[in-house]
Amino acid sequence: MVRRKRRILLAAALVGLAALLAWLYITNAAISVTHYAVASEALPEAFDGFIVAQVSDLHNAEFGEGSAQLLDRLRAVSPDLIAVTGDLIDARRTDVGAAMAFIRGAVEIAPVYYVAGNHEARSDAFESLEAQLAEAGVHVLRDAVESIERGGASLWIAGLDDPAFASGADPASLIAPNGFTLLLSHRPELFEDYCDAGAHLVLTGHAHGGQVRLPWLGGLYAPNQGILPEYDAGCFESGDTVMIVSRGLGNSAFPIRVNNPPELVVVELGRSE
Repeated sequence: MVRRKRRILLAAALVGLAALLAWLYITNAAISVTHYAVASEALPEAFDGFIVAQVSDLHNAEFGEGSAQLLDRLRAVSPDLIAVTGDLIDARRTDVGAAMAFIRGAVEIAPVYYVAGNHEARSDAFESLEAQLAEAGVHVLRDAVESIERGGASLWIAGLDDPAFASGADPASLIAPNGFTLLLSHRPELFEDYCDAGAHLVLTGHAHGGQVRLPWLGGLYAPNQGILPEYDAGCFESGDTVMIVSRGLGNSAFPIRVNNPPELVVVELGRSE
């Protein structure tokens, strides 16, 4: 009887372990899509309903061959612009080919705007990656700003280099004095700087959602923020500035996400009166 109970307990433990492993696999492989609506009186009417899809912290992850699953998700939301907010590659295991396979598919869907993250700054392959991105038609924004024209109006897209590049650029130098500025930056912990600069919408990543997400508490740990980070994921507002922090899609030093599926962010811009 004792032996039989032990076998039952062992079988139950194995089933529980298998269920846990299956849950971890699914939550690390299945892409979630998070939708936001951001309204601003600074947005020109011509850009009302403009869709921005954000891809962050891919870290060379591949969702199907050539990231086909991720590309399918992007097509499904019909973006007007795709923003890639850093760590497209991983400095520990850089694979420029995998990154470019995704990019070549993405530029067929919508214009792609890119800013580099700390992993690009640490990788010896960044110079090659940057050249290939430009060749593929990606708008590589390194402390630079460009405009999109529609209906006689302009939407300004600014890109801030990651601090790991030590460029020392002031976000305020990238903000258009008149009109709506979408700022792409890898680091969410610089939120106050973005607010002081006057950015209207900021898309960031880097925090990986805190990697392990706890009920009611949020992310457990984020680089450059530490334990229980303030800016782990989601939407943050201060004055006229809205910052969205993507949980990202890939992993780096810590290879597993817990209660934190890979995320594709979709933002619809609207005009408020």
